[in-house]
Amino acid sequence: MARVPYLHREDADASQKPLYDRLEAERKVPTANIFLALANAPTQLDGFLTYANSLRAADLSPKLRELAILTVGHATRSAYEVAHHQSHGLGAGLTEKQLAAVADFETSDLFDATEKAVMRLAKESTLLVDVSEETWRAAAGHLTDKQMVELSLSIAWYNSGVRIMGLLGIDLEENYPNPFPNSQNSAS
Repeated sequence: MARVPYLHREDADASQKPLYDRLEAERKVPTANIFLALANAPTQLDGFLTYANSLRAADLSPKLRELAILTVGHATRSAYEVAHHQSHGLGAGLTEKQLAAVADFETSDLFDATEKAVMRLAKESTLLVDVSEETWRAAAGHLTDKQMVELSLSIAWYNSGVRIMGLLGIDLEENYPNPFPNSQNSAS
């Protein structure tokens, strides 16, 4: 259960209407609960959207970005993150079988060396914060310095996202299946 109210367009004052216009133009409709909760802090939500959009406009391939995000979601058992990014992963070229194998990517033959290196970096950073030189070099051997910075920013950004969702108790919308149905907490 969310710890702050979900603020819909009809709850906003006139000065906040452009923010809802932006949400509807840039994100899925109906507006996701994470954004409705963040609408309690409209200035920060606006910055949140700008930063997230910059990550999507990066040189890093969308497929690798989504693999990193899904790995963060699985490492933190964030049902919200995984549920929302499965469709993004499909749109970026992942298969249903790959989506189902993200949690066990190390032993899966569905991912190539680059994908596994990116996922290993995301998992290690998420669970340990600091990453080993070996893990860094494995990913860096496949990507440019710019892409490595973009990947690092994406991993860190989505780690902050799952923590925001957990702190605020963001509910997984009914139209998304919970990828961790036996989990106590659908938000984190």
